[in-house]
Amino acid sequence: MDSLGIVNALYPMPTTLVGATVNGRPNFITIAHVGIMNHGKPQYISIGMAKMHFTNAGIRENKSFSVCIPSEDLMKETDYCGIVSGKKTDKAALFSLFYGDLKTAPMIEQCPVCMECRLERTVDFPTHDVFVGEIEATYAQEEVLAADGNIDISKVKPLLFDMSSKKYWSLGKAIGNCWNVGKQLKAGRI
Repeated sequence: MDSLGIVNALYPMPTTLVGATVNGRPNFITIAHVGIMNHGKPQYISIGMAKMHFTNAGIRENKSFSVCIPSEDLMKETDYCGIVSGKKTDKAALFSLFYGDLKTAPMIEQCPVCMECRLERTVDFPTHDVFVGEIEATYAQEEVLAADGNIDISKVKPLLFDMSSKKYWSLGKAIGNCWNVGKQLKAGRI
């Protein structure tokens, strides 16, 4: 095994569009540094954003944000939201918007899945803010739901981001069942 030095190798990550109200208007930024904090209730997610981003001020001011999951079909719009600043560009004009109960976390109708979050806390790093949000509500287009009512990731077709190749990727096929396939090894060892 060769040492690569200090390299974050957790990619690919789902690419998201984070929404916030900044200076009274909706804004979106492309973020792939999103983390699941827990699986219990309440549910928390985190987003890591450089302090220089325009959106950060809106999250701090309104104590809310959205995390919208674009499909592969929104690759150009998603990339665009990551290469222009909301200070100079109305990125929200690209989309049809809707709001949940928080009223300051704009969400995108074209995204198959959107989560509305209340800011729980901010972790302050020298160059980045890590915003931890409590999921207040999750919205999904009917066509991406499985028969059991859960989100079917294969129907969402999320856009994946890889830092190493600097490319967007698509999701592959399912290869096994979680908390099940390992039982083949467990059976002979207990």
